[in-house]
Amino acid sequence: MSGIYIHIPFCRQACHYCDFHFSTSMKKKEEMVLAIAKEIGMRKSEFENEIVETIYFGGGTPSVLENSELQLLIDTIYENYRVSENPEITLEANPDDLSKERIFELSKSPINRLSIGIQSFYEEDLKMMNRAHNSAEAINCLTEATKYFDNISLDLIYGIPGMSDEMWRQNIETALSFGIPHISSYALTVEPKTALRKLIDTGKIAEPQDEVASNHFMILVETLEKKGFIHYELSNFAKENYFSKNNSAYWLGKKYIGAGPSAHSYDGEKRGWNIANNSLYLKSIQKNVLSIETEILSKSDRYNEYIMTGLRTIWGVSLDRIENEFGSEYLDYLNKQTQKFLNDDLVFIENNILKPTAKGKFLTDGIASDLFYLNLEE
Repeated sequence: MSGIYIHIPFCRQACHYCDFHFSTSMKKKEEMVLAIAKEIGMRKSEFENEIVETIYFGGGTPSVLENSELQLLIDTIYENYRVSENPEITLEANPDDLSKERIFELSKSPINRLSIGIQSFYEEDLKMMNRAHNSAEAINCLTEATKYFDNISLDLIYGIPGMSDEMWRQNIETALSFGIPHISSYALTVEPKTALRKLIDTGKIAEPQDEVASNHFMILVETLEKKGFIHYELSNFAKENYFSKNNSAYWLGKKYIGAGPSAHSYDGEKRGWNIANNSLYLKSIQKNVLSIETEILSKSDRYNEYIMTGLRTIWGVSLDRIENEFGSEYLDYLNKQTQKFLNDDLVFIENNILKPTAKGKFLTDGIASDLFYLNLEE
C-alpha cells in the first residue's frame, strides 16, 4: 500500500499555535496548483511498481482550493499512477470553507473522506487560537457534512489554558452527538516563533499546563473507549473500519510521495522533503527541477522510527521484528532500556509485542526517546 500526500500551502489566516508551512496570500494559488500537478507528473517513476491506495490533501488549508483545482490534482494522479479501485481520498477542511453548497459539491467529487479542523466548540477558544471559523460555523458544517459523508474525522485540541475538565467533556460530547466515526485530538503545544509563544511570553495568555493536558487526555481516552472507539494511535480514535488508511500507512512504514512545498516523502530507505518556500518551489518546478533534499536512513534511524511509531499505535513494537530486522544487539539494548518502564507499569509485553499501558500512553513520546539508540553504528 502506498499513498500520495499533497501539501496545499495556503491559509485564510494564521492560527496562533501553528508552525506548519503556509502563506495567507492567495495570489499564487492557481500557479501553485499547476506546479504541484507538474511535480506529481515528474515523480511517477518513483511509484512504477506501486498501487496508490490513499490520496491526502493536507496543509495549510486544502479547502481553500476550488473543486476544479482539487479535481485537476486528482486527475493528474490517475493519469500518471496506478490507483486502487476504491482509494481513500481525504480533504482537510476548515468549517468556514464548508458551506451547504460546498459540501454538496464535494460529495459529488472523488473525495470520500473529510478531516475537519474544529479544534473547539467554544467561541473563546477559537478566538484565542485565531481560528478562521466560529462556533456556529463548526456546528453548521458538521450538521451538513454528516448528511453527505459517512467517513468524517474531526480535530479537537485539549489542554487549552482556562479550559476546565467539564468544558473539555462537553467538547467531546458535542463531537460525539454528530455520530462522527473518527476523532483526532492533540494537546495544545507551544512551538517556538509562533504567535502563541509571543502571547505567553508577554503574559497575554497563560502557559498550558502538562497536568491539565494529561487529565484531559485521560478523560478523552475513557470517554471515547466507552463509546466504542478504538484508540489506534496516540492522538487518533476511530470506530471499527474507520481508521485513517493514509495515516496508518505512514505509521506502518509504507511508501508515500509528498508533493508541494515542504511536503515529505519516504520510500522505505530514504526520506525526502521539498523546499519550504513557495516562490523557490515554483521557480524550481517551472525549470523542471525537483527541489527535494534527501537523507538515507541508517539502521539506527530506522530502528528509532519504528520504536516511535510502534509505541504510538495499537500494533506496538514487535520484539521479533527488532531481532530479525535490526539484530540481537538492538534487541538486547531495547530489553535493557525497557526494564525501568516495565517496573513502573508504563509499558507491558504481550505475545512478544511491547506496548504502553493506560498509564504510560500520555508519556509515550518521552518513553520512546529513552528507547532510541543514537550511536549503535558509530
